[in-house]
Amino acid sequence: MLVSQRLRIAMFIDIKELALHKVQIHKSYAPGTLDFHSGEFRQVEPLEVRATAELLDDHIRLTGDVHTRLEMVCARCLEPVVEDISRDFDLTYRPLAGISREEELRLKTDDTEIGFFEGDGLFLADVLAEQVLLALPMKVICRSDCRGLCPQCGANLNGEDCRCDAHAVDPRLAVLGRIKQNWQKKH
Repeated sequence: MLVSQRLRIAMFIDIKELALHKVQIHKSYAPGTLDFHSGEFRQVEPLEVRATAELLDDHIRLTGDVHTRLEMVCARCLEPVVEDISRDFDLTYRPLAGISREEELRLKTDDTEIGFFEGDGLFLADVLAEQVLLALPMKVICRSDCRGLCPQCGANLNGEDCRCDAHAVDPRLAVLGRIKQNWQKKH
C-alpha cells in the first residue's frame, strides 16, 4: 500500500488544523482496512462514518455516528450471523501532556468519559475501531429459538436430532449421583 493511501485510511485529526476550523468527516472504510485487534468477527460491509471534530480549549471533541455490518458466530450453534452495528458518539479527548501526576490520581467518575491523546492529535481509525468494539452485542444468537449444539455429540440441534442419551451423566458427577441414590434409599 502506498504511503499516501495509508495516510488517507488512517486520517490524522490534527489539533493545529482544528485550531483554525472544525473538520467535517465523511469517510468509508472497506472491509479489512481497519484493524479491530480481534478475531471474533469479520467486517462484511464498508464502515461508514460521519463526524465533526473541533477544538474546545485544548480538548478535541469528536461527534458523529458509525455504521457497518459484521459477521460473527452464534453463541449457541456456532453458525455465522451478520449483525448491523450502528453507534452514535460524542467523545472528548484531552492532551496527555497536560495532565499532572496529582490529577492522574484524582480521576472522578465524569473523567472516565474522557479519552487522552499524545502529540498533535489522534488517529480516526483508532477511535472508530473502539466505537465498533463498544457497539458489539454481548452475546450473538442466530435466532431467538436457537437450540444450539448437543453437548455430547456436537450435532447442531437446529437442523438435526441427535441420538444421544438425554440422561447421560457427566462422569465427574457420578459420585454425587451414588450419594443421592443412597440417601434416597434411606429416606
